[in-house]
Amino acid sequence: MTSVSALEVSNLRHRYGDRESLRGVSFSVAAGDLFALLGPNGGGKTTLFRIISTLVSPTSGTLEVFGIDVVKQPAAARRRLGVVFQSAAIDPWLTVLENLQHHGYLYGLSGAPLARNIERALERFGLTPRAGDRVGTLSGGMRRRVELAKALLPEPALLVLDEPSSGLDPTARRELLQELRRLRDDAGTTIVLTTHLIEEAAVADRVGILHEGQLVAIGAPGDLVATMPARAPTLDDVFTHHTGTGLSS
Repeated sequence: MTSVSALEVSNLRHRYGDRESLRGVSFSVAAGDLFALLGPNGGGKTTLFRIISTLVSPTSGTLEVFGIDVVKQPAAARRRLGVVFQSAAIDPWLTVLENLQHHGYLYGLSGAPLARNIERALERFGLTPRAGDRVGTLSGGMRRRVELAKALLPEPALLVLDEPSSGLDPTARRELLQELRRLRDDAGTTIVLTTHLIEEAAVADRVGILHEGQLVAIGAPGDLVATMPARAPTLDDVFTHHTGTGLSS
């Protein structure tokens, strides 16, 4: 029996007025993989993220989350998703615990199941000592941990993140990437992230290079690099080869 992909994107197109931001994008992500969409701002990454997270409907094509069409069955798709936006989506005036409680209520969690999931999320991200702190008093790296804890509270099968390390210093960025790898390895969570940073894409199992609304290359980071001449041994060189332009970090 063929297993269902965690994410299946088929000939996806999206248009904003006269501008086509996605032009026939197709790819799949296997369950348990960490997949990175690499490209510059304006390349279509955020549009694709919004379609995956059911915030925007595509102009044409299909996108399925574990076999669920996000356009035809958005509520069912959302139950399989955890979403981390580029901009903070947590209340700085509430404590870490209060943010998690309110998010749990939105997913229909309450009582002992909610308390159990909150305890697990706090422990997983090292937030137990900070549960009573207002989110606004935390560092950028700690706030990102709260965002991850919130997204994973309902135990989603697929976690999607838009530019997850935006605004983080290099140390906090490394810690975030370590957390994502741990989620993949220990919890088996499928992770899809968008990024314009080569070092973030390099930790993924597979990378899709998205440029001007088209997927111009896809594969494991090592495989993409191996197709290049010896003088061009990095993902940055791969991006330049396929797009004709460098990728600004």
